[in-house]
Amino acid sequence: MKLSWEPYTLDLRHTWRIAHGASDQRHNVLAQIGAGEEAGIGEAAGVPHHGESQQGIIAYLEGVIDRDWDPFQMEDQLASLPPGSAAARAAIDLALHDALGKRLGQPLYRLLGLSPERAPQTSYTISIDEPAVMAEWAKAADMPILKIKLGATDDEAILSAIRQVHHGPLRVDANAGWSREHAAAIIPRLAQFDLEFVEQPLPVGDIEGLRWLRAKKPGVPIFADENILTAHDVAAHAGSVDGVVIKLAKAGGLRGALRAIHTAHALDMQIMLGSMVETSLAVTAAAHLSPLCDYADLDGPLMIRNDPFDGLRYDKARLVLPERPGLGVVRKPVLSR
Repeated sequence: MKLSWEPYTLDLRHTWRIAHGASDQRHNVLAQIGAGEEAGIGEAAGVPHHGESQQGIIAYLEGVIDRDWDPFQMEDQLASLPPGSAAARAAIDLALHDALGKRLGQPLYRLLGLSPERAPQTSYTISIDEPAVMAEWAKAADMPILKIKLGATDDEAILSAIRQVHHGPLRVDANAGWSREHAAAIIPRLAQFDLEFVEQPLPVGDIEGLRWLRAKKPGVPIFADENILTAHDVAAHAGSVDGVVIKLAKAGGLRGALRAIHTAHALDMQIMLGSMVETSLAVTAAAHLSPLCDYADLDGPLMIRNDPFDGLRYDKARLVLPERPGLGVVRKPVLSR
């Protein structure tokens, strides 16, 4: 089975603004292994603040194009991949799992022995803007669980405005945008808004800072996101955070994410399974693992105007996995003009 790929551009429903910057488009890559009905497909997300670009992903795939791929040998084949783009490696991993499920005629969650009924509900993310605008988006979303991007100068005003229109669970994500001192001061003030947890309050790599912050008992559980790539990173954060955010694109795919999930379980850490700005292809793949996690933040397809794939469905915040074999994702038909 041979590898091929296809770049595509995703148009976002709203400007995606977080502490790292803003964007209206994302540039991802489809990876395909094999041809015909048993071909496996996967997605690589070009995320600038993770050092991933469409060009870099394609360059990595070009470097492994001459290999013959066999989904029944994926453990050895994935282990032999060269270092480099985690997003590209994730796309290959997803494509191999998809091909395996298609050959065996079973959805991935069944091959893993998981029940889709145990999948946690997903949150819906509100990106940074003026407090009144974010409150409008929160109300229009009409979703039971919201994740609020913070890191602006008026974080308290943002949560105050949103709490006027949303009374369900709230999570916040600072995307590494606060200093130690600012986090220690603001998180106790934000606790009045009844938050489930705060993601990545400190700069990437400041594990000791997270340990210091948690020891101050700020009143809200602390989760690490950008700090967490692999199972090794999960282990390195034992005792410094209450939970971790695991994403396929960071972990190098489903295999790496499973290792990270099991490591977190062994260390009694809570887990949120997240996604980048990705289509139904990558997000459906992640959803197959969601029954193993405490929380889900798998709303990527809801952010995109032109998702080219059909996979999981959303019943409000409930994730409904497809019953088709493999990842269960198919291309949407192209409508002629």
